[in-house]
Amino acid sequence: MTGRARARARGRPPTQGSALPAVGDAPVQQGVPSQLRGCQQLQQPPQPLQLQQLQQPPQPLQLQQPPQPLQLQQSPQPPQPLQPPQLQQLHVPPPQSEEPGGHGRLRGFESVLQERRPQGLQVSSGLQDLSLRDRGGRRRDFHDLGVNTRQAMVHVQESKTGFSGRVVKLTTNHFRLTSRPQWALYQYHVGYSPEMEARRLRSALLFQHEERIGRTHAFDGSILFLPKKLENKVTELFSRTRNGEDVKITITLTNELPPTSPTCLQFYNIIFRRVLKMLNLQQIGRNYYNPSDPVSIPHHRLMVWLGFTSSILQYEENIMLCADVSHKVLRGETVLDTMHSLHSQVGEERFRDACAKELIGLIVLTRYNNKTYRIDDIDWDNNPKGTFRKSDGSEVSFVEYYKKQYNIEISDWMQPVLISQMKRKSGNIQGSVALIPELCSLTGLTDKMRSDFNVMKDLAVHTRLPPEQRQREIGRLLSYIQEDDNVQKELRNWGLSFDYKSESFTGRVVQGEKIFQSGNMFDYNPQFADWTKETRGIPLIRPVPMDSWLLIYTRRNYDAANTLLQSLCKVTPSMGIRMDKPNMIEVDDRTEAYLRVLQQRVTPDINIVVCILSSSRKDKYDAIKKYLCTDCPIPSQCVLARTLSKPRTIMTVATKIALQMNCKMGGELWSVEIPLKQVMIVGIDCYHDTISGKQSVAGFVASLNQTVTRWFSRCVVQSRGQELVDGIKACLQTALRNWCKWNKCLPSRIFVYRDGVGDGQLNTLVNYEVPQFLDCLKSIGTDYSPRLTVIVVKKRVGARFFAEIGGGLKNPPPGTVVDTVVTRPEWYDFFIVSQTVRNGCVAPTHYNVIYDTSQLKPDHVQRLTYKLCHMYYNWSGIIRVPAPCQYAHKLAFLVGQSVHREPNLMLSDRLFYL
Repeated sequence: MTGRARARARGRPPTQGSALPAVGDAPVQQGVPSQLRGCQQLQQPPQPLQLQQLQQPPQPLQLQQPPQPLQLQQSPQPPQPLQPPQLQQLHVPPPQSEEPGGHGRLRGFESVLQERRPQGLQVSSGLQDLSLRDRGGRRRDFHDLGVNTRQAMVHVQESKTGFSGRVVKLTTNHFRLTSRPQWALYQYHVGYSPEMEARRLRSALLFQHEERIGRTHAFDGSILFLPKKLENKVTELFSRTRNGEDVKITITLTNELPPTSPTCLQFYNIIFRRVLKMLNLQQIGRNYYNPSDPVSIPHHRLMVWLGFTSSILQYEENIMLCADVSHKVLRGETVLDTMHSLHSQVGEERFRDACAKELIGLIVLTRYNNKTYRIDDIDWDNNPKGTFRKSDGSEVSFVEYYKKQYNIEISDWMQPVLISQMKRKSGNIQGSVALIPELCSLTGLTDKMRSDFNVMKDLAVHTRLPPEQRQREIGRLLSYIQEDDNVQKELRNWGLSFDYKSESFTGRVVQGEKIFQSGNMFDYNPQFADWTKETRGIPLIRPVPMDSWLLIYTRRNYDAANTLLQSLCKVTPSMGIRMDKPNMIEVDDRTEAYLRVLQQRVTPDINIVVCILSSSRKDKYDAIKKYLCTDCPIPSQCVLARTLSKPRTIMTVATKIALQMNCKMGGELWSVEIPLKQVMIVGIDCYHDTISGKQSVAGFVASLNQTVTRWFSRCVVQSRGQELVDGIKACLQTALRNWCKWNKCLPSRIFVYRDGVGDGQLNTLVNYEVPQFLDCLKSIGTDYSPRLTVIVVKKRVGARFFAEIGGGLKNPPPGTVVDTVVTRPEWYDFFIVSQTVRNGCVAPTHYNVIYDTSQLKPDHVQRLTYKLCHMYYNWSGIIRVPAPCQYAHKLAFLVGQSVHREPNLMLSDRLFYL
């Protein structure tokens, strides 16, 4: 049966497929090398694509019916072979979706349109993103399977659940796997002689022999999964390509997997991704989206694609599917449009620098293959007329390539070429892909958009779904799966079935904390998780006097400076802050003028420097912060003039500024009860600086006193590829010395909250970082052996919890703890919903205790974690993560974004980065 016949049998119109891989095994030959002479060519935006109007996508891109990559499992003849990709070589066009390359001559776009891809017969490329046993760990395991940390902690082997708090009934976005294969799964390695590079061609050659291997199979180009065992351990087959080349295929049995094998879990995820493809969803990154039903927000030139995240894992009692809603935001402009805009703003002289600053690091989507790329460089010496050499020796220009392979005409032949580095999971650069700016749609939001209230409000209508609507969207996906006959047949072939009703269980809501401030104790409304009103007008725990400070402003911001000064005079007395009149200095609105005044007027006895800025220009802010954080270590406060322009909110703004300034000078605001004594709390987070040499910055924050209100802060700036923990070890040693100065002893307990741990990095953390912490403690003294607890904090989780209240679904209240049913049996882990949200669904935070010698009960660890979520001084309410994690994030972000080197240690006992 042909592809079109299968499509008619399913009652669907056959979609057009176009599958063309990356080509060429040599660097690009610049047929017509040219710089953007005077950028005259950028004066005319590209006409054919008109990507500005996303609600009407261009016809060649087929947005409403995205082209499906060829799938040839049941093709009687292999396709015309394609040339192998050479990733070591630079500047080749990106591959079409799913197809990495081929062996032979190129095929034209017109011939590709004649083929129809049978649905659901090709295993997802997700197999290549998972760690399989026979791959030697080359691919990252995103779910950290096989890392069993609970077995080493005797006190939680029997139970890791807490007991305090009131019971709340919860529903989650997890769905039980009701049946799975009870037979063994057989894993084979497939080799080719001569070697075939293209996965599409490898599949087509193998599936000429479906009578031998069977119709139920999953193949990623090298690893084959079968539900049956072949007669021989090594099976040799022979196929022939369309150009007459004979190929020997060797199928070798490498593993026999029982139904309980962890590799089977990875396989279930592969099958589910195949199911999502059968529903015509497009893979972008790890998630799947529906580009055929976009939501357009024309007023802001934005488009939203609805999609889904999914994972199948072994939880406490059952294997379950976790499915959640995801959204991909696309901007209604191409990279070339942005270049036009920048050129009109900055002129020819600064144009290239402005483009590099604005574009490098952004993620773009190429609509012809629905793939995302990161812009790593701009090749100004190349353009679409430049050529590259194909494997058959012929040369083709980018213009000809895109016309032939995608039926896309490039209008601006003098635009530069974007470069995106292709990397393996190990981080080694293998080559690069050349992208044409006018074919690249920008994704995500700019800082300007994020600061625009109307943009975020209109976007939130579509992306911040309330609990019941979110659950309906997830239920709709499950309904599609349940009602699609082909999907059900695929699942039955593998013996898989799901319970389409979401899992329900009970959680606990722990008691709210009491807030202590200068001898006063307050309760707050737990529903709002905010105590701004309750503590208004109450003296701070430790107000720091402002008896010598600078207020720097420009001439046009003179009124704003006076407004701030008068407002501070009104709000500081009730806080207990004694404020003298500042030394007011007027400067020109230039970065050099600010720096000159700082160099001339800042002395060591200055408490704080306040700068009123006319705009949010990053270079000016960075220069001020860099000078006052490194060369002249004085706390600083930068305030945008426009935030002081609204009389209705000026008192609220002045109150927040006064609190922030007090913290930066070493003050303390409020506290909660910490029952544990002699405990030091540590927070660690990482930031990856993509601007200044691609450095990595680790923020390290540690408490200094018993009430956890004073903090030691330090960061480590290291080049890419270095182990950050090497520097963190020195930070911990310094923090212990400072603790000893403050308390005249060393802490008996240390809690480390480790944020910034990516998927698949847990094993490295357990085997490398934790031993470094232990070595550091040993270096303090042979007789010093504190109890150490290391907790990994993870904000990006797919789990969502909904409280069943009044017959409907609501967000669970702050303080909700989940430590059963949806936690992992091999981990000592739990979820806490600590914050509250006004719109959408609240996201829980996942905590995984990977090392613990404290012998504390799980309930005590959970309660301590929740208490620390109250201690972030930049917000008079409960936040999503423990305060030291947020402090470490703020420190690492400031250094990575603005300072780019380690701040002066004279600031280490103050929260100068808030």
